[in-house]
Amino acid sequence: MTLDAVVVGSGPGGAAAADVLTRAGWSIVVVEKGRNHLLDPEDLSRPATDFSNDEVKFLQRHFLGPDPLLEPRSFRTGVEDGDRLVVGDVNSVPSTVGGGGTHADGKVPRFREEDFRLLSTFGPQAGADVRDWPISYDELEPYYAEAERSIGVAGTAGANPFASWRSGGYPMPPGAPMYLATISAPAAERLGYHPYPAPTAANSVAYDGRPACNNCGFCSFFGCPIHAKGDPVALLTRVMATGRAELWAETFVSRIRWSGRRARGVDVIGPDGVERSVDARHVVVAGGAVETPRLLLLSGLEHDLIGRHLMVHFQTIAAGVLPVRLHGQRGRSVTHVHDDAIVGDQRAAAAAAEAGLPWIRGGMVEHGTPALPIMEAVLYPWGERHRQLMRDSPYRERLAALIMQGEDLAAPTNRVDLDPHVKDVRGFPVARVTYRGGRHELVASDHHGANLGAILGEMGAERISISTSPGVSARGGMSLAPESRHVMGTARMGDDPSTSVVDRWSRVHALDNVVIADSSVFVTSAGYGPTLTLVALAARAAAHLAGTELSPTGPEVSPGPG
Repeated sequence: MTLDAVVVGSGPGGAAAADVLTRAGWSIVVVEKGRNHLLDPEDLSRPATDFSNDEVKFLQRHFLGPDPLLEPRSFRTGVEDGDRLVVGDVNSVPSTVGGGGTHADGKVPRFREEDFRLLSTFGPQAGADVRDWPISYDELEPYYAEAERSIGVAGTAGANPFASWRSGGYPMPPGAPMYLATISAPAAERLGYHPYPAPTAANSVAYDGRPACNNCGFCSFFGCPIHAKGDPVALLTRVMATGRAELWAETFVSRIRWSGRRARGVDVIGPDGVERSVDARHVVVAGGAVETPRLLLLSGLEHDLIGRHLMVHFQTIAAGVLPVRLHGQRGRSVTHVHDDAIVGDQRAAAAAAEAGLPWIRGGMVEHGTPALPIMEAVLYPWGERHRQLMRDSPYRERLAALIMQGEDLAAPTNRVDLDPHVKDVRGFPVARVTYRGGRHELVASDHHGANLGAILGEMGAERISISTSPGVSARGGMSLAPESRHVMGTARMGDDPSTSVVDRWSRVHALDNVVIADSSVFVTSAGYGPTLTLVALAARAAAHLAGTELSPTGPEVSPGPG
């Protein structure tokens, strides 16, 4: 039997595309190389119960995958490093049913109008390939609204003075602020910044048959035990309830089979280790901005831009120890953010001019605290002092952090390709990441990092430190590779096939029936988390593929006070 479509990857993008296609009546298979801990194997239309608040399980034993010994990636900063500097965990978004949505803390901001027209608004930057998107915010806004409704987003319309226009409110009001935010938000306001409740894909009230968040504190890096996070479990359970989709977990797609301008299907290796061919009229690739270009290259597609223009948010982290306990083990990982560093001001313009740059842009600043005891424990020296340090807890109970997801400008030298020597457990070349932050990123980080330190000072923090990623890994130790899991831009969108990999509908220029439904297609990284934008783009691409109009899905709700 020939399927209508095979969807490669079950993360937010693949789930969004699958939702649109099954509602259009298509028969599909969702292929996921990772294990299934998200959906009940006895009834895939229901969530599973595999998640828990277990640091060792998630952070040390790679419960959500990938295991860096079996499926490593390699990394270097440039060709002068030779073939590689690092082999192992490099920007590894979870490889599991649900993809990166399972481990995220759920912040889902929209991009702003200027993020889609960066070149037109600000002009070029030396050393970067700054471009405008072929689509506008206005074209994507209906899909943003539908994505917020479909997965369930809590927020307050109008709370962010810099936000773009919206066609309606949020489906849910924001949840309760974490204790840190009651200190950090007023301090930021006193210095002229504009913090607001972060739009979050975690239920503040019961929504779509799932409970409200119980503020257990285990959001970032963890799957939600009660499935209060709607992305992507809300989409996938709905897909499976249609009866038009199958889920093949622990199944690796080794190549897209194609000839001329059309794909015929994909070759897969299942959990039994046997390679099989799957015929499909269309292929939707949603492996993420590292695995998607890897698959295209493994499939023999030849375009110099496949894998180029890799972007990862250039994170700037300011941390300080407060004299009070922050109880960061309660509440969501981040409840408040501010956008001032993205918008910029006269001081940012002056910093750019002093550095010889035409402009700089920072990113959304998250107000948070680590609050994980094992993560804290590995930071302290072993011995008699360890017990007392854990009791005093300067790096958990008292540690405040402001993290800027700094805009990373696209550069052709930052890329993903196939490592010439390192192979995964199945014998296929692994993805090699080549990345170095540019002049813009370094200057923006220095300027805005000082501002973050000033906010911590206003909060009464001591021992303030400012660092960038690369830096301390979430699993302990130092990382040479960027720690950001926001990875974008390796199959960029555009109208001209000579300067882009996919068209404005995310269809691969060289193949008429292959669509990419993840953040690979991003032209700019903006300074916002990519999830909501990639979901909106995936839904838009799938609707165009199926020839359907945008149709509301999910629970019938009226916009609340959000």
